[in-house]
Amino acid sequence: MTQGRHKRQRRPLTLSRRVCAPLAASVTVAVVAVGAVSAADIPGVDDSTATAAGRGAEPAAIGAIGASWLRAEERHQVVSRSASRLERQPSRVDRLLSADATRAAVRGADTTLWARADLNLWDAPGKNAAQIGLLEAGESVLVTGRDLFGREEVVVDDRALWVTAGYLQQDEPGPQPPVTGTCSNGTSVPAAVSANIKAVHGAVCAAFPEITTYGTLRSDGEHAQGIAVDIMVSGSRGWEVARFVRENAGRLGVSYVIHARNIWSVQRTNEGWRGMEDRGSVTANHYDHVHVTTY
Repeated sequence: MTQGRHKRQRRPLTLSRRVCAPLAASVTVAVVAVGAVSAADIPGVDDSTATAAGRGAEPAAIGAIGASWLRAEERHQVVSRSASRLERQPSRVDRLLSADATRAAVRGADTTLWARADLNLWDAPGKNAAQIGLLEAGESVLVTGRDLFGREEVVVDDRALWVTAGYLQQDEPGPQPPVTGTCSNGTSVPAAVSANIKAVHGAVCAAFPEITTYGTLRSDGEHAQGIAVDIMVSGSRGWEVARFVRENAGRLGVSYVIHARNIWSVQRTNEGWRGMEDRGSVTANHYDHVHVTTY
């Protein structure tokens, strides 16, 4: 048993001495003689070392450095190839959002649901998505059945978009009740304005009786035609009025609404509120009132 252990201990040393020296020499030949990798390409070997080797210096010095460098380079190439293969493998999210998968989902969408609240339309499910429109409460929409990151995929104009999950329902909502109410604060609009402006005033006055100033007829643009009204209200209450008018646009004959440098229009309803350019003042930017234009 003792003799066997001695043999097992000595054998690797013998193999190491017999194999490593020729290996270093062969690497030296590959690096110096054959020129597959020049001395200048090997880290740690400067021009003076290479010149000395050319004058007959011990080649094993360059060979050892070359062997070490080649082994490191070989490991780097193996890791690089492995990393490249990993990079080429698409993730589950990549596969889900690929153009082919999205086209297939849009073509296969055959279920209609209804929005039970105003829902922003997003161009992607992730947190960096851009808002590109609005799905209004009560509107119907095709769904693909796919969901990701808390959003559901819907189809609008043959395009895949995303809305916040949990706000689409299977049952079609009933007809919306007419806008009713009585204006009790004593305000009125001129008789010369359109019937739609009178309807807007009556509805807003009944819902927001604290608002007592309405600007209608004046000498410019749509106001001169009697189809526009400025409802003098600002802040969060202003947004409540703007949303109220928008939600009842169909029943009030509204064409578009402007408030706080934002515009919503029937013609581009799927885009929701859109930002407007700065016109230079609080009033010109509609921060102190809600502008409504009707048909």
